[in-house]
Amino acid sequence: MRLIVGLGNPGKEYETTRHNIGFMVLDNYFKCKNLKFSDSKYNGIYTKTIINGEDVIFLKPQSYMNLSGEVIIKFINFYKIPIDNIFIIHDDLDIECGKYKLRYKGSSGGHNGLKNIEQNIGTQNYKRLRIGISNNKLIDTKDYVLGKISKEEKEKIDEVIDKSVSIIDDYLKMEFDNLMNKYN
Repeated sequence: MRLIVGLGNPGKEYETTRHNIGFMVLDNYFKCKNLKFSDSKYNGIYTKTIINGEDVIFLKPQSYMNLSGEVIIKFINFYKIPIDNIFIIHDDLDIECGKYKLRYKGSSGGHNGLKNIEQNIGTQNYKRLRIGISNNKLIDTKDYVLGKISKEEKEKIDEVIDKSVSIIDDYLKMEFDNLMNKYN
């Protein structure tokens, strides 16, 4: 079984903010694949489906970003999902807007959602798709990540969100090293 998690904050006021890119990726994937988030538990909305003969859970934690790990660990424990089968999709200040990077381990880089995930699962060794939102040093980081995506940024981010459909599809059928070689 695999767990694919898009990080974000719940609520209308956060829908179009930089910090909600993980939610945007899953929403777009679901639109393209005609899927729906059909269930909720452990403060998360999710769908469990079968892709390529394998059980896959898509999850959007409904806690705030900095508590995402508390939701994720409950799914890991309940479904007995190995850490190696977890794929986290999130925004990244250290990557230029419109760019992305696949990684299978690393630090949180100051990202509060990732810090909480690492505290709860006990490791930094989990797969992730980091989507760049750039960084504006003139704006407080919290205000920046919770700020609305500009029209110019949206065009760049939408391209990555569209490409993420192929990345997720390939993640579900390729070894992660091959996935990184193909997309990084």
